[in-house]
Amino acid sequence: MTTPVAPPAMRHESSRQAGFAAALLDAALPTPAGLYAWNGSDPGLRFAVHRNNVVHSLVAVLGDTFPVVRQLVGDEFFGAMARRYVADHPPASPLMHRYGAALPAWIAGFTPVAALAYLPDMARLDWARLCAFHAADAEAIDLQTLAALMQSPEQLAKASLTLQPSLAVVRSTHPIVSLWGAHQQDDAARDAWLAEGPMRGAESALVFRDAADDALVHGLPDADAALTAAIASGAQLGTVQDAHPQADFVRVLALLLRHGLVTGIHHLGLATERFA
Repeated sequence: MTTPVAPPAMRHESSRQAGFAAALLDAALPTPAGLYAWNGSDPGLRFAVHRNNVVHSLVAVLGDTFPVVRQLVGDEFFGAMARRYVADHPPASPLMHRYGAALPAWIAGFTPVAALAYLPDMARLDWARLCAFHAADAEAIDLQTLAALMQSPEQLAKASLTLQPSLAVVRSTHPIVSLWGAHQQDDAARDAWLAEGPMRGAESALVFRDAADDALVHGLPDADAALTAAIASGAQLGTVQDAHPQADFVRVLALLLRHGLVTGIHHLGLATERFA
């Protein structure tokens, strides 16, 4: 079978558009060839204004998506860092709430912030909160449904849970939950917390949208966070417990149920039966 080949004119147009898009996001690139202004003014100057507006808008989107990261490095530095990111990662979707997914990993390789080892994880936390706001709705199960299954430990061990789409687990070797919480306070309270001394300790977070449509950040011991992530993967509960002996299974399950985060129960021994 012969692979279709685009006509030369179409390939040229595609290349021209790609060049225009790249130059629009990177001031280091020259003005695209072939531009002209209807009134005879310098197209380079007009393109520069357009470029500045586009990049400024994308930087503003990133600043809103990663508010704690922006506070940690300051507005001026964040703006410069975000412009570099914009040049490396142009938007792939017209939906701006999806823009910035690659920023946490990109920050991890951004040399100027290498001393802020916690920054990539804080970016992951910021991103998880945005995703929680935009996640699909799903109704929590009737607690009596789970209570009935819990009457048989053997059946419960073979069951798996479906959790809320808004839920995410962010594990870290840094105190990101405390640091995030400090930046939800006023400037004086935040600065007083930061002045107490070097930040130490690992903190993991459970992020989810609550009934009031607020994205909550709930701190968890790392063992419980790992257990929660395993439950979210759809593994059997008995297997999950065996794999995470240091975690408090009852505490995690109670937390998930208290916040309405369990939306379905599946008994893997009965593939067609759904307890939900």
